[in-house]
Amino acid sequence: QSQFVESGGGLVQPGGSRRLTCLTSGFEVSRSVITWYRQIPGKQREWVARINLDRGHAAYADFVKGRFTISGDSLTKAVNLQMNNLTPEDTGTYYCNRYPLNPWGQGTQVIVSS
Repeated sequence: QSQFVESGGGLVQPGGSRRLTCLTSGFEVSRSVITWYRQIPGKQREWVARINLDRGHAAYADFVKGRFTISGDSLTKAVNLQMNNLTPEDTGTYYCNRYPLNPWGQGTQVIVSS
């Protein structure tokens, strides 16, 4: 069974940076598409960035383009999300998952506030 463990969240000031890590297990990540999602209070879960580790292609939601970078490491089975220039609107719980969707992990909470 596919499993995901997200970490790296915390409190960060506006304009700051944070690096999230998704540790995967139970499947071959090197041949997978992994997506970072976020859930902002009161809103539906939305995708943020995805990476095709087989082809090395990445895609980003418009609201994070130029600020977030997704990367993957097949050896460590980790998919990272580097988040720069954070704003209060980025506050939420961040999750990762594969395609097709599998059971969700616990997520990691990011709070952007001064």
